Amino acid sequence: MKALIFGANGQDGYYLSDACRRRQIEVVGMSRSGPWLHGDVACPETVEELIRSHHPEMIFHLAATSTTRHDAIYENHAAIGTGTINILESVKRWSPNSKVFITGSGLQFVNNGQPISEADPFDHGSSYVAVRNYSVYLARYFRSIDIQTYVGYLFHHESPLRGAQHLCQKIAQAAQRIAEGSEEILELGDISVRKEWTFAENVAEGIITLIEQNQVFEATIGSGQAYSVEDWLDECFRLINKDWRHYVRLKSDFKAEYKILVSNPATINLLGWSATTTISELAKIMLNYQDAK
Repeated sequence: MKALIFGANGQDGYYLSDACRRRQIEVVGMSRSGPWLHGDVACPETVEELIRSHHPEMIFHLAATSTTRHDAIYENHAAIGTGTINILESVKRWSPNSKVFITGSGLQFVNNGQPISEADPFDHGSSYVAVRNYSVYLARYFRSIDIQTYVGYLFHHESPLRGAQHLCQKIAQAAQRIAEGSEEILELGDISVRKEWTFAENVAEGIITLIEQNQVFEATIGSGQAYSVEDWLDECFRLINKDWRHYVRLKSDFKAEYKILVSNPATINLLGWSATTTISELAKIMLNYQDAK
């Protein structure tokens, strides 16, 4: 069995390729960087050649930028929107029995503060969300013409592979430096905001769980547990025996995008998957990684 991963060099690509290998699935990966085949999912000829030559049983479209900023609108449209078209049309032409996973996001849905499921209505709050919605409708269209397309709506999930600009990593790395003697001050926004702090390795298993079955085609993939940024500060600084209040300055003019973003993972739970790593365990994973560097 063979899996083709677009966006293989990112956090999700790393853990997904590892999950595939544990199942004895050969992995072919493409990315714009890293130790994979180099290419752009927005290039139709590149995508077509990979799918035509490999005929993979599973295809995962993970390629995207991790920003909702409007100035990334063209990059998001190319990677997410055009990439989805290129993959699905190439599958239709050359490998119609392939199963295709399209990445979705919890940000796509109307957020009224309640747990979000795949059945909830879409929102249109950013250019990123708009193109994610577009990719889902493409997946549904190709599903209607007998291409097996799956959509997993991912909520916040973290790991030591996160870039330093991500909040979870920013706090974890600062805590590690402070443990080593730094007296730096960490500037943060609204630390009452609540979201999921799921381990990316768990989420990769959820993605595999969804695409391996043949009945359900869309599901939110998350822990269903929301914790505040303050909770994450507590976890990280507890590990270094420091009081984060001595090292954090809050921005008075900061306006959060939302107050809470949390999934209702009932569908994926019924398929046999649930997140197993707690927020405390994730903090240990993040800081131990930093300690080992």
